[in-house]
Amino acid sequence: MSVLIVIPARYASSRYPGKPLVELTGATGERRTLIERSWRAAKSVAGVDRVVVATDDDRIKATAEGFGAEVVMTSVECANGTERCAEAQAALGVGYEVVVNLQGDAPLTPHWFVEDLIAGLRNAPEMELATPVLQCDGATLNSLLDDRKAGRVGGTTAVFATDMSALYFSKEVVPFTSQTYAAEAPTPVYHHVGVYAYRPDALAAYPAWPTGPLETLEGLEQLRFLENGRKILCVEVEARGREFWELNNPQDVPKIETMMRKMSVE
Repeated sequence: MSVLIVIPARYASSRYPGKPLVELTGATGERRTLIERSWRAAKSVAGVDRVVVATDDDRIKATAEGFGAEVVMTSVECANGTERCAEAQAALGVGYEVVVNLQGDAPLTPHWFVEDLIAGLRNAPEMELATPVLQCDGATLNSLLDDRKAGRVGGTTAVFATDMSALYFSKEVVPFTSQTYAAEAPTPVYHHVGVYAYRPDALAAYPAWPTGPLETLEGLEQLRFLENGRKILCVEVEARGREFWELNNPQDVPKIETMMRKMSVE
């Protein structure tokens, strides 16, 4: 399967303006921008034919080209990363069997998450896109709950059917559980990892679909697929000792830097 990875990045984030250009300090003291760290994560994925950064901002373009990335300029009218990926796919004018959206706020995404995602879509021809889910341990679940108690929107959770087709995604912690869990204990909550693998036809169709009430309320782009009756495959991935967190708020910077030091991420 020929694979394109698109990293959508915009400067005008409502929660964290300029987020792609925020610098993170790695284990060796090396400071690199969030967009560069996300690009490096994409470049580590095996079996990928091309990696591009898709943005509407000249500052991000200049930074990305400065560390060697290929950049596709997209419209400021793109409502989310999926629309930006669809526009980038159209602009490139070449055919790929799978287009991966590796969002630019996930520098800790291990390469095997994306590799497992591509393999999952390959083996499920009835699905139009796939996305990874990671079972939360007690410590991660508590971090999600702490964010919500503090009024912060942190990670996204997912629930799915027995065939692994997605039922719902939420910025709330779902499903509800009143049980407490030890830090390393498995929980019934699954953290949604913000990566998507699309079949090109589904990605191309997406911008024309109406934005539904669930997408509007949650602010989650993948809900547009569910609201329009499209099937999403949830691919369970394994942490293999790695910690995972996305940069959603300024408070996430020290948390991610601590994780990078623990995992010796440069």
